[in-house]
Amino acid sequence: MSSEENKEIAHRILRDVLEQRNLDAVEELYAADAVEHSPMRDFRGHEEIKESLAETLDAFSDYTVTVEDMIAEGDTVAARLTERGVHDGELMGIEPTGNEFEHQTMAFLRLEDGKVAEWWVLPDNLSFLQQLGVVESPGE
Repeated sequence: MSSEENKEIAHRILRDVLEQRNLDAVEELYAADAVEHSPMRDFRGHEEIKESLAETLDAFSDYTVTVEDMIAEGDTVAARLTERGVHDGELMGIEPTGNEFEHQTMAFLRLEDGKVAEWWVLPDNLSFLQQLGVVESPGE
């Protein structure tokens, strides 16, 4: 597939899966044995990836993702994203705070045969947790 086609798959994940909350699209866009690498752990296969995404989406309302930059070369797509939302559901044991957040995330996708084989998600967790009020900023 071309770099532009690979970028379109990345855009579809952000739009269809995350913003429109269509977890069934995971089966169309990800390989059956795909791995999503995150700072917390790896998620393998459609079911684990959908469970991970559902936990995240259930924790936030008004969730949006803005693509700030996206570059593709060969089978790899790199993106700098801005995620925004309201924390009004439990996330990893953190009770809802009602706080709004906005943070940067870096994402790298590797595609095979038109589907995501691997996805590395690298969010700015420190800024995110500070905005939720879970972690104090230095000097506070």
